[in-house]
Amino acid sequence: MIEMEQFKNRHIGINDDDKQKMLETLGLNSIDELIYQTIPSDIRLSAPLSLPKPLSEQEYAEEIASIASQNQIFASYIGMGWYDTITPAVIYRNVFENPVWYTSYTPYQAEISQGRLEALLNFQTIISELTALPLANSSLLDEATAAAEAATMMYGLRSRDQVKNNVDTLFVDENIFPQTLAVLNTRMRYSGIKMVVGDYKAVTFDESYFGAILQYPNGDGSVEDYREFVKKANSVNCKVAVATDLMSLVLLTPPGEWGADIAFGSSQRFGVPMFYGGPSAAFFATKDEYKRSIPGRIIGISKDAHGKVALRMALQTREQHIKREKATSNICTAQALLATMASFYGVYHGPEGLKKIASRIHSIATYVSEELKEMGFKQLNESFFDTLKIRLPEGITTKDVRENAEMRSINLRYFETGEIGISIDETTNAYRVHELLAVFAMTTGSSKVFMIDDLPEKTSLKDYQQRKSSFLKHPVFNKYHTETEMMRYIKRLERKDISLAHSMISLGSCTMKLNAASELLPLGMAGLQRMHPFAPVEQAEGYRQIIDELEEMLAEITGFAATSLQPNSGAAGEYTGLITIASYLESKGEGHRNIVLIPASAHGTNPASAVQAGFTPVTVLSDVKGNVDMDDLRLKIDQHRDNLAAFMITYPSTHGIFEVEIKEMCRLIHEAGGQVYMDGANMNAQVGYTNPGTIGADVCHLNLHKTFAIPHGGGGPGVGPICVAEHLVPFLPGHPVTFSTDVNTVSSAAYGSAGVLEITYAYIRMMGAQGLKEATAVAILSANYLAEKLDDSYGIVYRGSEGRVGHELILDCRGLKDVSGITETDIAKRLIDYGYHAPTLSFPVHGTLMVEPTESESLAELDRFVDAMIEIHEEIIEVSRGEYSKEDNVLVNAPHPEYEITADEWTHSYTRSKAAYPLPYVRENKFWVNVARVDNAFGDRNLVSSLPATDEN
Repeated sequence: MIEMEQFKNRHIGINDDDKQKMLETLGLNSIDELIYQTIPSDIRLSAPLSLPKPLSEQEYAEEIASIASQNQIFASYIGMGWYDTITPAVIYRNVFENPVWYTSYTPYQAEISQGRLEALLNFQTIISELTALPLANSSLLDEATAAAEAATMMYGLRSRDQVKNNVDTLFVDENIFPQTLAVLNTRMRYSGIKMVVGDYKAVTFDESYFGAILQYPNGDGSVEDYREFVKKANSVNCKVAVATDLMSLVLLTPPGEWGADIAFGSSQRFGVPMFYGGPSAAFFATKDEYKRSIPGRIIGISKDAHGKVALRMALQTREQHIKREKATSNICTAQALLATMASFYGVYHGPEGLKKIASRIHSIATYVSEELKEMGFKQLNESFFDTLKIRLPEGITTKDVRENAEMRSINLRYFETGEIGISIDETTNAYRVHELLAVFAMTTGSSKVFMIDDLPEKTSLKDYQQRKSSFLKHPVFNKYHTETEMMRYIKRLERKDISLAHSMISLGSCTMKLNAASELLPLGMAGLQRMHPFAPVEQAEGYRQIIDELEEMLAEITGFAATSLQPNSGAAGEYTGLITIASYLESKGEGHRNIVLIPASAHGTNPASAVQAGFTPVTVLSDVKGNVDMDDLRLKIDQHRDNLAAFMITYPSTHGIFEVEIKEMCRLIHEAGGQVYMDGANMNAQVGYTNPGTIGADVCHLNLHKTFAIPHGGGGPGVGPICVAEHLVPFLPGHPVTFSTDVNTVSSAAYGSAGVLEITYAYIRMMGAQGLKEATAVAILSANYLAEKLDDSYGIVYRGSEGRVGHELILDCRGLKDVSGITETDIAKRLIDYGYHAPTLSFPVHGTLMVEPTESESLAELDRFVDAMIEIHEEIIEVSRGEYSKEDNVLVNAPHPEYEITADEWTHSYTRSKAAYPLPYVRENKFWVNVARVDNAFGDRNLVSSLPATDEN
């Protein structure tokens, strides 16, 4: 019988004939021979992975449709940070479903990221103007983790006297969302910060407080007047951060106008589906004077080499992997794709459209409040935006209301104290209001019939609570309100960016593999999009099946006992793994262990994560071949034996090699009483051949946007689940709403960004055990093929014991710089003229380029990249020979934008064709940048992070 087409043959870019050609180049006869020379024999698996039989794309489509249909989608009035919303079709189709947007990389290379940078600058402008705070970042992970970032930022902003006097107390109002409070409890516990939770009206401030966190509207939905509170806090040099609802700020006086230092929250209701908890972009805004302390990434306006306005990521030296243990934040990934969607939502609706939406939500809430009062229900929120808190009349129970609500497919919020919460959203229409009110009428036995033809405009807000200031006056928010204009605007930005839709993205350590359409298409199903994370569990059977099976499959792949899907980024996964270790050590009475040994070859985010988790990182040196220096490791173990908590190693290392003594490293750590944390950033070089459990680790995190096919999305969505050995299972993250415990809660939702878990679920279900193993082998084959092809021109910095690299390789550019003056940055910028995104620049070794081809690229694409790199090498040699000056050559002037190539005047010593069309293939599919090399220093010296009120560009 002829089988259906296997998905692995579509995902893996190298066919059998190509494999033989590549093996011949390496002087090998088989893949097995290559693997034998690459992965140490003592860590290889003895049996294949036990995973379900792989499905074809058609079989999976039918399977996931059946699973999604198990989810029961009720009209949700639960609120608590998630609200049903309408994603404009023009945004859904042209952004969310568009690989140019979802496969692009974090915009470190600004010249080929101008489109997504503009979208994120729009996002920052929306956040800044709605919060009335001048500086916003381009998104964080979720609302609860943003609260923790606000707390640690305020702690870091303490005055010298406060630091000297050990001012360490944070006040948190008791009426914030429970999931936010749980994450704050986790993060403050490991930050050395004391947390006092209480009523903001009753707190007495003294000089022991450095910061305070409020919610506006509060967790019950009440719009409180915090002006006097802020004054009291400021009088003792205590800063104030406010969790707020972005849509409410369209109508409410914004926090920046009544004295808040920080405002944060979720942008989910700006057109991003609930997705059972995520992904959706958090926002964060603050005062301009805190620009060096704000977490996350900031998009700034700068200029290019010829003075044209250009955008870039500002103040990049604050990045976690650059500052290492001195980083101010645990944020590695943001939620860029979702921030982009939210920004386009703001652009599409504009200020007037947003006012209509917000006014309609508030009017309906006010109308429902009035009708419920007439029926005898007491509304406890005197002022509110969209959320009511209802006290039931005598003789009526929440059980009575719930039965009637669920009969009409309605979910309400049920307080433990007996009240009922109702949060109105953008999707609430006249029919839904009728159904909602009918629930309460049935419960009271009222015969009133609600025939609602038109919902009148109403307000419950006092005059001083209503926003008087204008917002979003820039033309970009006031001219793209038809679908035609919006579609063209999105397309105009799209054309400025390189993504996987254009060419291979060769970045090492940040795997940019295929994100298959068949994996992503199901995300459009209503059964997956419109599920509230706190919906009753029996309504989410489809999601629970995906989650349970995915947890089991990831545990099998990693060789561990259990999985937590809660962390919603790789860096959050690192943090979660480390606090799991900390909790375990505390349970044994060894909480004093606070040293984490981290090899110099580890993933760059590790030291910062260790500090965030309350540990002290100690670096272990590398030997001349790039391996962990075993003598230094033994020395550091002996020095810190009594306080050794963990060893945090990336495997294979960021040097691109499988270290043969990895099992001995694990043995030494365990012998000294420590735990082994394996950073799973490079797990795509292990799957099917080895795993952390077999190697000897105790915990690992996984980057689902790398090994397991979730799109990078320009810097998120990210998911960083952790897998743990049996003894660590009791210390995995809890959740105050979904689970029975809130210990070690690290994200707003119990399953983090559940909405994109289906992508990894699809990848594993369609690849199967053999497909995953083949993907690993081809990734290693492709990396070694590039190493062989480029060794003569550049040289490979590190190789394994048998002369092979792992799934990535480091090209040495230092010698070329010595003879020509051309830097690795010049090579990276010149690659843009060839239509390629640069490899990883000067990491982990300064003066180098780290390349990872992935298994998804074809041999033809690999060869094109090789041709480009060899031609660039020849261009460098031309400079070294004096054919072109060091001041005016095709590399130092790269990239060459279209406006420069087509200008009437050409002043360079080389030809236009050499600049624009260095190889014949470039002519066939030229990617034109629209800016020349961006002036980074100018953008940092003159930080402008939002659009001006009028178009000055």
